[in-house]
Amino acid sequence: MSEERFASAAPLPSRIHRLHELSLDLWWSWDARARDVFRRLDYPLWRRTLHNPVKMLQQISEQRLREAAGNPQFLQAYDEAIGGRDEERRLEHPWWNANGQVLGGGTVAYFSAEFALHGSLPIYAGGLGVLAGDHCKEASDLGVPLVGVGFMYPQGYFHQRMSNDGWQEEHYERLSWTEAPIEAALTPEGRPCITAVPLGDRTVLAAVWRVRLGRVRLFLLDTDLPENAPWDRELSARLYGGDRETRIQQEVVLGIGGVRALRALGVSPTVWHLNEGHAAFVALQRIREHVEAGASFDDALAAVRRSTVFTTHTPVPAGHDAFTFQQVEKNLAGCWGEMGQHRERFLALGEFDNGYGPQFNMTALAMRTAAHINGVSALHGEVTRTMWRGIWPDSPADQLPVRFITNGVHVPTWMAAPVFAWCTRHLGAGWLDHTDDPQLWERLLEIPDTELWALRQRLRQDLFVSIRERTRARWTDERVSPNRIVAAGAMLDPEALTIGYARRFTAYKRPELIFRDVERLARILCNAGRPVQLVFAGKAHPADEPAKHHLQSVFKRCLDPAFGGRIAFIDDYDMHVAHYLVHGCDVWLNNPRKPLEASGTSGMKASLNGVPHLSIGDGWWAEGYNGRNGWLIEGHANPDDPEATDAADAQALYGLLENEIVPAFYERNAENVPERWVAVVREAMRSNIPRFSTRRMLKQYVMEMYGPAARKP
Repeated sequence: MSEERFASAAPLPSRIHRLHELSLDLWWSWDARARDVFRRLDYPLWRRTLHNPVKMLQQISEQRLREAAGNPQFLQAYDEAIGGRDEERRLEHPWWNANGQVLGGGTVAYFSAEFALHGSLPIYAGGLGVLAGDHCKEASDLGVPLVGVGFMYPQGYFHQRMSNDGWQEEHYERLSWTEAPIEAALTPEGRPCITAVPLGDRTVLAAVWRVRLGRVRLFLLDTDLPENAPWDRELSARLYGGDRETRIQQEVVLGIGGVRALRALGVSPTVWHLNEGHAAFVALQRIREHVEAGASFDDALAAVRRSTVFTTHTPVPAGHDAFTFQQVEKNLAGCWGEMGQHRERFLALGEFDNGYGPQFNMTALAMRTAAHINGVSALHGEVTRTMWRGIWPDSPADQLPVRFITNGVHVPTWMAAPVFAWCTRHLGAGWLDHTDDPQLWERLLEIPDTELWALRQRLRQDLFVSIRERTRARWTDERVSPNRIVAAGAMLDPEALTIGYARRFTAYKRPELIFRDVERLARILCNAGRPVQLVFAGKAHPADEPAKHHLQSVFKRCLDPAFGGRIAFIDDYDMHVAHYLVHGCDVWLNNPRKPLEASGTSGMKASLNGVPHLSIGDGWWAEGYNGRNGWLIEGHANPDDPEATDAADAQALYGLLENEIVPAFYERNAENVPERWVAVVREAMRSNIPRFSTRRMLKQYVMEMYGPAARKP
């Protein structure tokens, strides 16, 4: 397929013949040298294709390719990128060279329902996918032998458009396979991999696609094959689409089909990492394999449990998939094989009552079939042990087998190019290999305030250029109403203090908290000498009607003359938009209802770009806040009284804005530099980058989870 997709494209000159190869490896998306190659090749086309090199190489002219092949500056960039890619695959990373023995030469299989890698492959919905993508990228950087397993969603997640009255409209766009960085996965015999998955009383076929991520391979299952019934072809069509019946069938395909696909591809993992409960049926297929090889059910379960790692991401009960036993038995009817005599014992592994009566709970199944379990922040670890106490009724509370590894973000993916270049200039060429070393970031104390402020000013300007161009496109290409133009940020001031709120819209995240006292907020935003503005972005789940109403309410605030055009909503939030927002806002706002934010990572991405966090002390911020690197919203109300909590938190938020944040931003010295503000920016980077990077996170997984899971009994 990699050759076919470029068959009608302009031929590559021999001097730059590896451009096709480079475009199909998403390693380019987080390597500055590789990105520079495509930017230099044809910058206008690079922008028109939304930074998609595969699409770009299908459209570029033969003349432009010949010019590039004769340009010394381009060839130098090309050689550096290709050389860097080859060297990374040839040389073992020093940390892995020193510590890789903990896996005993084995491989980690990482299962997730979504992976956010780049906008050219839109198979993600939000934070879970971003975390999974960052996890895989860091594994590539460190050389951890990991393969990912997920779904190839032909229609991905929805595109969001807002109606004139602010109601979210969902539009699905079929992915153009030939324009995406995917290839058919091949078996050891060189044939396209297609695996059969028993589903109820029938068999569903799943094709397997491969995505290259540097040293890591990601395998994606796809049921859209002509051999399948029309309804089965739709199983993998959309991320989190359909009803509960569709969801359980997807999870059977992911768990059982994923294991079978790895076997067909000749991959024999030592460690099996389940990222959320969606993939918990991995356990069924693996237990069946052991039983059919002659093991007892107890021995098979013990072997599976020893080598399984499970990460849970949500303290919200509704976020854990649960099905009726009738649904489970119907859809697993063909999956038992010789394990059928143990059917009742397996079903008991998933039984749990989370307040709605006994159901088959995928998180309970994962917890009972994994010896290595973690939450994604210190606070979430505590909440998880409380939520799932019933799984281990005979264990003392302080001995429950749930630990925590706080999430992190992949620095090369989420750090803005100007910040990356700035770090290289001040920290030295090898700084990226030491992002988790606190001593490295102490050197930020030596940087003059003027430089750091100039960097932040540039990033804010870049954000407003992107907002303006996005608004212009809506006006010229879609002929949207003037209301939509105002709401999209046409009246924003590029010099004003800008607060960003971008995340999934849902009730527990309280997107409307800042509007609780609209008159007080209007005074804060419309202060003539010290203006403040709010930029919102985010999608509501298509089935979440209350969240859609929250979103509509925020949209209407954008049009309220009382706020003077100082509120904007950026529609169709995705990774591309997220980059500009976490780079360019001045403050990152997060105000969930504690303790319902398991971790959160958007504030980490903002912090590594010098954007201070303004948040409730939930998730990662409960660990990250040190009194100098951002602001903590503390309402001190009775947590059992939601109304009182909201009122108190809103008052605390307004007080921080009025008394600390706005004055610090606008009080300037003789050089027009806000010294107090820059001190917070510096501390946000110094304290958060080493603690909340995937470099630190993945090292923890390797040493604390993967290593123990790989040990022989």
